[in-house]
Amino acid sequence: YKWRTFKTTVNMPRSGRPSKFTPRADRKMLKEVTQNPKISSQDLQQALATVDVKMHASTVRKRLQKYNFHGRCARRKPLLSKKNIKARLKFARENVDKDQDFWNNVLWTDESKIELFGHRNRGHVWCKSNTAFQERNLIPTVKHGGGSVLVWGCFAAAGPGQLTVIESTMNSTVYQGVLEEHNFLPSARTLKMGHGWVFQHDNDPKHTANATKEWLKMKHIKVMVWPSQSPDLNPIENLWRELKLLSLYIKINLP
Repeated sequence: YKWRTFKTTVNMPRSGRPSKFTPRADRKMLKEVTQNPKISSQDLQQALATVDVKMHASTVRKRLQKYNFHGRCARRKPLLSKKNIKARLKFARENVDKDQDFWNNVLWTDESKIELFGHRNRGHVWCKSNTAFQERNLIPTVKHGGGSVLVWGCFAAAGPGQLTVIESTMNSTVYQGVLEEHNFLPSARTLKMGHGWVFQHDNDPKHTANATKEWLKMKHIKVMVWPSQSPDLNPIENLWRELKLLSLYIKINLP
C-alpha cells in the first residue's frame, strides 16, 4: 500500500502513534452500541477483545465521541404497555383538531409532593478545585428526607388557580372535599372559565373511584377522558417544576 501510494517503503513522518482501532474494531464497537445503548465502556472493552483489540475503557469512550456517541443520563418516561400506547394514540387523534377555544376552557389539575427540607434531585454548582466541601457548595441533607407536604393545584389558559395543602391521607372522600370545599369551583370562577368548561384529572384510584365519579356527575362537571400512564401529557407538570424550583431557591437563599 505504501509503495503504491507514496512510491517508497521507508518510515514516513506521522503525527503520533497509529490508532489501535481497526475498521473491524470500529464496526464491532458501533454494532454493540447500536444494539444496546446502555452497554458500559468496560463491556465494550471486553467485546473488542474478541476481535484482538485491547485498550483502556477511556480510549473506547473517546472513540465513541468521534462517532458522535456521548454518555448521557437516560431520560425517565412512564412504562407504556400496548394498551397504553393505543389509548394515548386514540386520545391524540380525538383532540388534535380541537380549536384554541376548547383548550382555553380546560381546567388542568393534579397533586404533587414538595420536599420541606432539601431535595432529592442531584444539584450542580460551579466551584474550583478542592472547594467541593465548602458550605456554599454543599446541599444540606437530614435523615429520613426532612418530610414533605402534599398539595393540590389547578390552572387554565387564563392563569393558575388556588393551591390547597392536604394534611391528611388522600382518598376519594378527601379528594371530594378538596374539590367541593376548597379551591375547585372558586378557581374556575376566578379564572372565568367559559360555558361548558372541561375538568381534567388523571386516573389515580381516588380520581376514578365510583364515589368520585358520582360526585362529579351530580355536579354536572364535564370530565376529560384521560389515557393511563400519561403524566407527561399534562401541562401542569411544568407548573409543578417551576414551583419546586422556586421553593428550592428560597430554601437555599434564606438563612
